[in-house]
Amino acid sequence: MAIDAERIRFLYRTDQGRVDRATWLRGVGALAAVIAPFMLVWTALSPYTEHDLTTDPFFKPMTAVAYAFVIIYAFVVLLVAISFVNLSAKRFRDLGRTPPLGLASLPPFAALIAGATHWLQPRVAEVMPIYWVWGADAALVAVILWTVYELGFKESQAS
Repeated sequence: MAIDAERIRFLYRTDQGRVDRATWLRGVGALAAVIAPFMLVWTALSPYTEHDLTTDPFFKPMTAVAYAFVIIYAFVVLLVAISFVNLSAKRFRDLGRTPPLGLASLPPFAALIAGATHWLQPRVAEVMPIYWVWGADAALVAVILWTVYELGFKESQAS
């Protein structure tokens, strides 16, 4: 099923309007399909970001590729997060939940916090125990499960 530019603009570029659960599920699936290849490439390239100048040469081509890719990946993650928030705000509005934009922002916010703890903890392990990372992951899982339940399974409110 082809989707036209106007439908994409409505679903992902504005938080105004309402969508039903089937539309939300299809929209989230499309966003997952966009970000999944980037996640796989990053998984393969991330080991190359460990660059110790005391043992490695100053310039390693794969390190440069990995850091160039992470810039693109970060941009894609932010675009997908914004699109998710806009799509989810429509669904929260359809369910009568307020504030829809604030509730829709919880999963990306929790994911960014969890990602930041995963990045930071190994660098400051002496002052940040691994339990902080586990706590951020647990909060992320709870927010994701709640969001999927609310937006993917609950029936729309009667208008």
